[in-house]
Amino acid sequence: MSFSLLALLKEIWHTFDDAALYILFGIAIAGIIQIFVDNEKIVKYLGKPGFSSVFLAALFGVPLPLCSCGVIPTAMSLRKRGASKGAVLSFMISTPESGVDSIAISYALLDPLMTVFRPLAAFVTAIVAGISENIFGKEKEGAEIKQEGHCECCGEENLKEHRHSFSQRITYGMRYAFVDLLSDIALWLTVGIIVGGIISYFVPQRFIENYLGSGWQSMIVMLIVGIPLYICASASTPIAAALILKGMNPGAAFVFLLAGPATNTAGIITIARFMGKRTVAIYLASISMCAVGLGLLLNWIYSVFDINANSAMGRAGDIFPHYIKMISAMILIGLMINSVYQSKKHALHSVSEKGE
Repeated sequence: MSFSLLALLKEIWHTFDDAALYILFGIAIAGIIQIFVDNEKIVKYLGKPGFSSVFLAALFGVPLPLCSCGVIPTAMSLRKRGASKGAVLSFMISTPESGVDSIAISYALLDPLMTVFRPLAAFVTAIVAGISENIFGKEKEGAEIKQEGHCECCGEENLKEHRHSFSQRITYGMRYAFVDLLSDIALWLTVGIIVGGIISYFVPQRFIENYLGSGWQSMIVMLIVGIPLYICASASTPIAAALILKGMNPGAAFVFLLAGPATNTAGIITIARFMGKRTVAIYLASISMCAVGLGLLLNWIYSVFDINANSAMGRAGDIFPHYIKMISAMILIGLMINSVYQSKKHALHSVSEKGE
């Protein structure tokens, strides 16, 4: 196959063009969630060991748009403020495996079945891990650490009877979504789309079909690839879509979608340091078993309902006319550039303030 840079760039742009509108929608919803989710109430309901705290932690985590590294400080904060280890582990799995942004991009690049199955699988995996931690782990009793903190919206230190107008909350939520969150995922989302385009262009379909097309062995391969890799849920989606289009069975791609975002080497080390080696073992075992088991279940569903995964991929991108997708892609590029610029500007400002 002769190489054509233009053809490769077209493949990458096609993936980005299809996903852009859904990414914008997902990020906007993430901003709205940030406005209305009360962190203090989350902590209140996650404190007691038991099924209810694990269930609520998994439920809270599914829509939140945090990656596997971004969720670590949040989870450690919850732990310090009194959340049980089972609830923290549940939160650490359901949050990076899903999220409103990744659900939106799943609908754009994958298919409706995968879009629904993905957050449900994240929820089930989180429940399994949390309950396993409660049964087999060791909960160390300790005093709850009360954090007064400051208001994320305006920096106000005194949070007692602190209120904001609706317009202030909307402004904060949208800034969080289109500056803070977007700057966190912009690089990895770009990498994911580029890798997806490279797979689509370079990897022969026969190779994927022969070696990763079927069987549980392909799931083990994707599990081994996914566990140490740092990749967010949104960035993993175009890679999984490209692999399915090349002939990988959807269950194996799904294993990558679950294991990749939920784990990475830095996260594993952090959990070992703050929650113990036994918790790491429970964490990895729960993710591995659930990913493979749910991958097999997903393949069975496709088979029973006679759904051709390859032909179903990316059909949502055909709903909107081309000019809407093009405008959305250009808007998203502008917002990504701005988010990275604002993030760097804020970091430099913080450094200069510390220097003074």
